[in-house]
Amino acid sequence: MTLSTVEERVRAELGVRLFTVLAWIPERTALRRVHSSHPAEYPVGGEKTVEVAAGWLDRCITAREPYFGPDRAAVREIFADHELIESLGCGSIINVPVVSGDRTLGVLNILDAEGAYDEKSIAVAQSLAPLAVPALLEVTR
Repeated sequence: MTLSTVEERVRAELGVRLFTVLAWIPERTALRRVHSSHPAEYPVGGEKTVEVAAGWLDRCITAREPYFGPDRAAVREIFADHELIESLGCGSIINVPVVSGDRTLGVLNILDAEGAYDEKSIAVAQSLAPLAVPALLEVTR
């Protein structure tokens, strides 16, 4: 399954304004963007040497747990690029780790308007994350 198909499923089952997929590059402690619904603002190939709060990295990459930011305040607290996120009309975020066996392959970043997501949305996002495993295995080899 392609990451575009994963995006289509997320769009159909959750709704999304901004969808990106980041591949985890452990040897550089970096995240590389491998898919973007907004390539002008968030180009494929862009890397973050974790511009987000350290707690986010521990949660999503190390502990393999989702992060849920229900409102703009939560987004501002964690993400350095919160102004760009808000300019796209986004104020709610779900980050879901994509895991294969004992390896974190990357993260799905699902964003929409403030208040668009709730606890049920997290469960839906987690159910969709495994769809990205084949594509992320290809790019993280």
